[in-house]
Amino acid sequence: MTTNAPRPEVLRYTAFSSDPGGGNPAGVVLDAAGLGDGDMLGIAAELGYSETAFLTAGPKERAYGIRYFSPKAEVPFCGHATIATAVALAERIGPGELVFATRAGTVPVEVEVESAEGEEDRAVRATLTSVEPHVAEIADGDVAEALAALGWPAGDLDPAFAPRVAFAGARHLVLAAATRARLADLAYDFARLEALMHRLDLTTLQLVWRESATVFHVRDPFPVGGVVEDPATGAAAAAFGAYARELGLVPPDAVLTLHQGEDLGRPGELTVTLRAGDPRVRVSGTGARIG
Repeated sequence: MTTNAPRPEVLRYTAFSSDPGGGNPAGVVLDAAGLGDGDMLGIAAELGYSETAFLTAGPKERAYGIRYFSPKAEVPFCGHATIATAVALAERIGPGELVFATRAGTVPVEVEVESAEGEEDRAVRATLTSVEPHVAEIADGDVAEALAALGWPAGDLDPAFAPRVAFAGARHLVLAAATRARLADLAYDFARLEALMHRLDLTTLQLVWRESATVFHVRDPFPVGGVVEDPATGAAAAAFGAYARELGLVPPDAVLTLHQGEDLGRPGELTVTLRAGDPRVRVSGTGARIG
């Protein structure tokens, strides 16, 4: 539903980079009271970023309701827009703990200012804690269809990484490339992949290549959001952390570094932290306002 509410201020922040030219841009509306679904979708479409976050006041101080819209649809959870929103709030109310009530569940966020020699060099870092994740198998036929849409031969997959659907607030299909060159060569059938993703209720594909034991490069096609590729994807990073732990690819206690956006000219870095005994996944990164 669209309303006649006054147009709110729309802020622009990048997440997973302290450089406004890196990471993933997000729109941030700190006061979305009175906006209908049509208003929010219209703002997100006009802005054109992969997601825009819309906040409403919560039941207590530093607690908020939050919704996320891509240019085409609402998504239940968006990691990079959460990080961007937390950085925007920290600049106004100071660092510390925040709580976001998302459609996927409650997501706590901790914001801190990293120490540096000069005031101008200090970066704001936010760490979100995901909802409880889970990992599910996927039918061979669906994997074959995804590969056909990508134009990837099955032999180009890394056999150590079984295809799975991973969830940590949104559903992502994890596929691992055997080489960095395979990951870099991404030119897919937009309509075909979009149709498959709608059928499987996927938000993105999490395409990964393992550089070392704890360092990965990732890319995320996002046709269901009307975006060819997401430059940095916090929700998928959380899902991938759960996937890597579930399949025994990393220890129960681990800190993973995910590089994303390099192939788009918007490099970003996502830190994924796993803790033994806690199923939830922590994803952290810096953010910066886009002038």
